[in-house]
Amino acid sequence: MLASAAVLFTGTTPALAEPSVAEIEEQIDVAWRKLEPVIEKHNSTRQDLTAKKKQAAALQKKIAPLQSRIDAAMDRVSDFAVQAYKGDKASTFNALLSNKSPAALVGQLSVLDQFARQQQREVQAVVDLKNKLAAQKAPLDRLVSQLTKTEKELAAKKKEIDAEIDKLQELRIKAYGNGSAGPLRPAPCPSTYPGGAAGKAVKFACAQIGKPYSWGADGPGAYDCSGLTLAAWRQGGVSLPHNARAQRGQTKRISRSDLRPGDLVFYYADLSHVGMYVGDGWIVHASRAGEPIKMKRMDDGQIHSFGRPG
Repeated sequence: MLASAAVLFTGTTPALAEPSVAEIEEQIDVAWRKLEPVIEKHNSTRQDLTAKKKQAAALQKKIAPLQSRIDAAMDRVSDFAVQAYKGDKASTFNALLSNKSPAALVGQLSVLDQFARQQQREVQAVVDLKNKLAAQKAPLDRLVSQLTKTEKELAAKKKEIDAEIDKLQELRIKAYGNGSAGPLRPAPCPSTYPGGAAGKAVKFACAQIGKPYSWGADGPGAYDCSGLTLAAWRQGGVSLPHNARAQRGQTKRISRSDLRPGDLVFYYADLSHVGMYVGDGWIVHASRAGEPIKMKRMDDGQIHSFGRPG
């Protein structure tokens, strides 16, 4: 009662306990789990948009010469119409006035009609081909429009994402200062060399330890999670998309017991994170903003599945 009265009269409030490092880590984990799927969606949308724009541009390149052919054909038809009006029409009237043979007049009109029909067929053939290609391009135009709209919506969230990342960075500094949360390479990386493409990929991934995380990046100075695995396997001659879910779709399913250095480990039900297995239960991954690329225990996270590129 006396303590309550003291608070009432002095206007002070009891001091709140500072959150522990574990509690701060939990806050960061919860916030990052919400952000990473958005980042991976952005990567996928950007990649899809680029691919579809290339397809649309290729079709447009095919259509452009056809349009030129149509324009040229239409010019010829226009010239013919002008000549017919100025010259042939006048000749027709002159022929009628001079009592020219009706048979000759019919012959002249027949030649003109045949020429006109030939021009019409030529134009129609080109128009038909252009319409065919335009019909093929129309769905791509709609898709590009949709992807562009989606990318703009994601881009509009960039400031919001960056602001949230800044908040997470403040929390990280609060917990660890400007130092690291622990050693970045606590074990040999990799534990063994598998050789071949996998050997090149895993050696590259291990060499990136210490570089910063940057969302949407695939090197050489910074990476996000799927950007790191993409860049690593690119060294082994294997092309992967810049998205964790899409990478899982392009890799061979393997069991935990079959894991070898270079394989990919996918996390969470929404497949929003990926790392590279480097042996002895460790992975290398680009974890989140404010933390450098590092090794961590593979089971430190909700594993979804495993995949082998190539």
